[in-house]
Amino acid sequence: MAKKNSTNQSQADFFEALSSLETEKDISKESYIEALEEALTSAYKKQYGVAKSIKILLTPETQKFTVYSCQKVVETVENRETEISLEDARLIDKKYKVGDEILEPVDTSAFGRVVAQMAKQIVTQKVRTLESEMAYSELAEKEEELVTCVVHRVDGKNVCVEIQKLEAVLYPKDQLPNDKFKVGDKIKVFVRGIKSGMHGPQVLVSRTAPGFIKRLFELEVPEISTGVVVIKGIVREAGLRTKMAVYATDSGVDPVGACVGNRGARVNSIISEVGGEKIDIIPWHEDPLEFIARALLPAKVVMVEAKEDEHAATVVVMDDQLSLAIGREGVNARLAAKLTGWKIDIKPYSTMKNKVKEATERAEQMGSDNFDVFDEDLGELD
Repeated sequence: MAKKNSTNQSQADFFEALSSLETEKDISKESYIEALEEALTSAYKKQYGVAKSIKILLTPETQKFTVYSCQKVVETVENRETEISLEDARLIDKKYKVGDEILEPVDTSAFGRVVAQMAKQIVTQKVRTLESEMAYSELAEKEEELVTCVVHRVDGKNVCVEIQKLEAVLYPKDQLPNDKFKVGDKIKVFVRGIKSGMHGPQVLVSRTAPGFIKRLFELEVPEISTGVVVIKGIVREAGLRTKMAVYATDSGVDPVGACVGNRGARVNSIISEVGGEKIDIIPWHEDPLEFIARALLPAKVVMVEAKEDEHAATVVVMDDQLSLAIGREGVNARLAAKLTGWKIDIKPYSTMKNKVKEATERAEQMGSDNFDVFDEDLGELD
């Protein structure tokens, strides 16, 4: 009787040692029962060197488990520890057939605290894996989305944030020049990707990706979230400038005005979030020549000449607009090229005036009342 009480107490101790896992972790009982069975089997074999196949059945409701040695019924025995012949099996019970498993209870009176602790360590790791997988599954839905997270550690130039129980690192390349965070700050980040790592899912976050600006506009501008205004393209050099092309599906809506907001309230809110970065909101146009001219805003374009086969365009601007068209360190021209997908060569009017004159005369001879399109390769903004 004492032996039975000792066994029951050991099993109760085991379940008590593991009960905290269910209450502390947001994981269903069914999810970790299998992990417990695997852990107990592994721990039992490590402790006693049992060569036989072991099965452990848990009944948490009664705080008991039963350990069985398991032999599979086979025609030809190759491993006597894990297999039994059909002939021998039928000496135990005539109902056995090939493929059946014969389970024999194992004395668990010595299955005490040491093994329980060993199993707990194994299952704790398994539960952590389950927890990471659950967090990964939930976060996978937020890939390429904007999330608000909390800074829980600043490690040199790296900022560690927590997103749904997973840690993500905001590296310097993903931070804006004016970003300065401290522990406890709530910040917005763009989830640019999630990948599996040796220590669980790795969340890649950024505040410098073009998607960060795009999602901010979707939050700030109702017309975008409802689909009335569509973002056709967005390019960015973080901290310097963003160019975003927009289009309205409703002819009665001004897409640029919707994004700017009353007295600039909407766009200014976003500019504040990105530390004063310039944002050009450009009305998209299906004509590539017109779109190229608009993409160079805030510069005013005189003429666009295109080579369709090379996907390249020569843009003429007045001399006093040249530096504005190129932008600081060429950023305006680079972003315009990325936004349109065209190679853009910007020329001052003083070196191109004869060509502009010839194009204008050609258009007049064709009877054109305006110079929206001079010929199939030449266009001009209003």
